[in-house]
Amino acid sequence: MNVAKSGYRVFSANSTAACTELAKKITERLGVELGKSVVFQEPNRETRVDVKESVRGQTIFIIQTIPRDVNTAIMELLIMAYALKTSCAKNIIGVIPYFPYSKQCKMRKRGSIVCKLLASMLAKAGLTHIITMDLHQKEIQGFFSFPVDNLRASPFLIQYIQEEIPDYRNAIIVAKSPAAAKRAQSYAERLRLGLAVIHGEAQCAESDMADGRHSPPCVRNTTGHTGLELPLMMAKEKPPITVVGDVGGRIAIIVDDIIDDVGDFVAAAEILKERGAYKIYIMATHGLLSADAPRLIEESAIDEVVVTNTVPHEVQKLQCPKIKTVDVSMILAEAIRRIHNGESMAYLFRNITVDD
Repeated sequence: MNVAKSGYRVFSANSTAACTELAKKITERLGVELGKSVVFQEPNRETRVDVKESVRGQTIFIIQTIPRDVNTAIMELLIMAYALKTSCAKNIIGVIPYFPYSKQCKMRKRGSIVCKLLASMLAKAGLTHIITMDLHQKEIQGFFSFPVDNLRASPFLIQYIQEEIPDYRNAIIVAKSPAAAKRAQSYAERLRLGLAVIHGEAQCAESDMADGRHSPPCVRNTTGHTGLELPLMMAKEKPPITVVGDVGGRIAIIVDDIIDDVGDFVAAAEILKERGAYKIYIMATHGLLSADAPRLIEESAIDEVVVTNTVPHEVQKLQCPKIKTVDVSMILAEAIRRIHNGESMAYLFRNITVDD
């Protein structure tokens, strides 16, 4: 029985078998069964959800992992949450290990803050709480009108470094950009290792400078116009790529929260090899690994890419044996148990710094 003595139920909102693996691992650790429901696509690509058992007055946890088809996964979650809400569920808690659209959490020119829109949609659908892991920006929690528990994968990745990387004491933690320096510093302090930061960008060739992208705007005749004149703003320009810190003869471990388009990681690995690093590891929480990422990793100077199972990536692992997986179902299952029993979540954040 899924309802057990504890009186909560766990459902998976995914329509694909590969995406339900994490949900099965979580329910095995909890000692419950997945709730009976059917999630599928109609011939016209509409999402349909049928809940096959009563949920009246129950606390419901919906586990939703995000595959490549992000928008379909979002609709599956929204429709299932609304179906449970209209079936009189007491509380509906979303377990979303990788929160989609988290990179679109800032206003850029005439764009929009899509992450805020998604937060509003989830609240409207009926969710009352979210469990997620390593949000791209911690400030995203402020977009929600209900509690958000942002768990961390760093203890599992640090354990992997200590147990699976020979001679890790000779390693150095690397931030591939100054923006990632705080996260890298958190890893370096807990592992008692040094820190290096890659700064700058590749310089444009002369042919790239002649295509008009860097040309100044046309100067219009403003004779007779007495309006406000704004001061001239200096264009921001990054220096050539440099590595702040000594990586010569060391194992370089690049840490980040998401690895998707691997171009930046491949370029960073090449720079580190040139500076004398003899092994290069990538540690990331969410392994999206889109497009040609497996092939690029296989052909690069990267020795190993370690990601958690917040996102299904079995196909990518078959294409590239350098990709390794760390299971985080234990902390997700413990978070579910503690929330249902009304226990403190502080234990799950022990030894976690603010910058992690």
